[in-house]
Amino acid sequence: MPEHRIAGRRILVVEDEYMLADQLRNELEQEGAVVVGPAGRLETAFELLESDAQIDSAILDVNLGGDNVFPLAEALAARNVPFVFATGYEASTIPSKFSKIPICDKPVEMHRLKRALGDAL
Repeated sequence: MPEHRIAGRRILVVEDEYMLADQLRNELEQEGAVVVGPAGRLETAFELLESDAQIDSAILDVNLGGDNVFPLAEALAARNVPFVFATGYEASTIPSKFSKIPICDKPVEMHRLKRALGDAL
């Protein structure tokens, strides 16, 4: 199963809903991943990205307190860091340049999210 690919990986979690961010952290750590964050604000996510020497992949909430995450997605793509979107928004709200990025609908089904993340790696 692809989920095993996340073991030992440094995964940036960008999510502004505390309960979901905590659930993601717990689930990923149980799979052996090293969680960077979680970051609930875009500025914090950029700080983590800039300060961490190695980010292997990321989970991005599309809307962070009214700010969209797309500038961070562009920065990750420029570094060839795979990521997935976790969102309650329609796929049509995501710019077409990210059309090949996996989307996990909220409420997040953890097994689907871990599979998408593993596949991205």
